[in-house]
Amino acid sequence: CCLLCYLFVFFFFFYTFPLLSFLYQSLFFIFIFFFFFFKQKTAYEMLRSLVGSEMCIRDSTHTTRFGGAEDFEHLRSVLLEHGRAFMNNGASASAKIAEYGDRFLNDGMTVLTNGFDRVVLSVLLHAAQSQTKRFSVIVTEARPDGSGHKMARKLNEAGIHVTIILDSAVAYSISKVDAVLVGAEGLVENGGILNRIGTYEIGLVAKAQGLPLYVAAESYKFARKFPLHQADISEPRSEQKPWKPIRDASEAIPEGVEVDNPSVDYTPPSCITLLFTDLGILTPAAVSDELIKLYY
Repeated sequence: CCLLCYLFVFFFFFYTFPLLSFLYQSLFFIFIFFFFFFKQKTAYEMLRSLVGSEMCIRDSTHTTRFGGAEDFEHLRSVLLEHGRAFMNNGASASAKIAEYGDRFLNDGMTVLTNGFDRVVLSVLLHAAQSQTKRFSVIVTEARPDGSGHKMARKLNEAGIHVTIILDSAVAYSISKVDAVLVGAEGLVENGGILNRIGTYEIGLVAKAQGLPLYVAAESYKFARKFPLHQADISEPRSEQKPWKPIRDASEAIPEGVEVDNPSVDYTPPSCITLLFTDLGILTPAAVSDELIKLYY
């Protein structure tokens, strides 16, 4: 909604005052762009808005560029129409992804996942509806937000056997696992993913054990980013969410000790087997091709 408002205001000025200089119009758009993206409180929240909004901006601007809006009211209706279509496509994506992911979940499997993810949950619930499949799920607690508790509760309510483990117990539990299924907050150009902290650790352990790691995410999360290592996505400590110590910790953190509490890490394509998206089942190498189709 905020994005549509920003585009609405921009094109209002663009068509109402055609004599404004190109420089002024460009500066106005740049101001809106930076205000929208950098008003986020953390890198994790910024990432969540960036990957979807970038696609929406591209769709809206290309529509007005090639659609030839004749007046402001027509332009307004075009933006609203495409904004609604963008949201509807995002809402229907989970159902498509669930169907693709269901093919890779077999009877008797144990699946490891990292905390709560809406798309991963839809895949698991879809697979659980089958009368021929019985599988169990291991969920990491996913500190610092502890979203694994939410995931475990929803899976348990659906009648799926679920076990919640400490984030640090992934390597200990990996011998019980047949496949890893995680979500993503961003799918980057080289086929890697940006996701909640701990995903890279899981990817390394799964790769060492020769287990497949599947990613379930919507296509609007494709992002024209190319990180090479963790430092490329690091968030300043001043922007990180407050540290929440364990309630029964025997000692508080001593004064002078620094706390690093990142929300996101980068998992390279070498750790990923396949990606389940609403565009189909992709290999990491195919992501760059899909980005070209979507943006150009």
